[in-house]
Amino acid sequence: MRFLELIMTGGWVMLPIIICSIAALAIIGERFWALRSKKITPPDLTQQVLNRIRSNKFDRRKVNELRESSPLGRVLATGLLNAKHGRAVMKEAITETATHEIHEMSRFLNLLGSIAAISPLLGLLGTVLGMISVFNAILLEGGPGNTAVLAGGISEALYTTAAGLLVGIPALFFHRLFIRRIDEIVVAMEQDALKVVDIVHGEREADPQRGSSS
Repeated sequence: MRFLELIMTGGWVMLPIIICSIAALAIIGERFWALRSKKITPPDLTQQVLNRIRSNKFDRRKVNELRESSPLGRVLATGLLNAKHGRAVMKEAITETATHEIHEMSRFLNLLGSIAAISPLLGLLGTVLGMISVFNAILLEGGPGNTAVLAGGISEALYTTAAGLLVGIPALFFHRLFIRRIDEIVVAMEQDALKVVDIVHGEREADPQRGSSS
């Protein structure tokens, strides 16, 4: 009941703040699930690809399976499909596919960043509107009148600022966290892709210490 009273006290501005909080929670949960390491860059996938290249066990079916396995698999599969066209074409194909995968990994993050920026401003707007109402009441009464009532009106006007900050601060934190996470994934994918390119074109040897899993 107290929660509902706070919402009603904050006025209509609380409605968009609540909508922003729901959207932010949904995006944070979805991105945590989507950006799992095992989903984006499965462990040992690159080594398995290198072992198959070394033992000449790659065919069209294996490449298609690789493409369906994960975002890293799609990047590596695109490179392998274009390997016969030379190193430059292979790297260009990998870059194009990686760009698309990065775009998919960044889905909804612009919206999360906008929520982080807008929510405190909505809270400030609610406070300003509340303060205007308080001062209008003072003018109508011809003076400050009951200071307790005045203090209560000011405190109620500040509820929306608090609500906006409670939404905006976590949204900003998780936005930065996901951006950092994507940067780390991109670096790892780039290193793995370069290993495959170098080995396919004879500029690097696959690690002989690893098993040749198929």
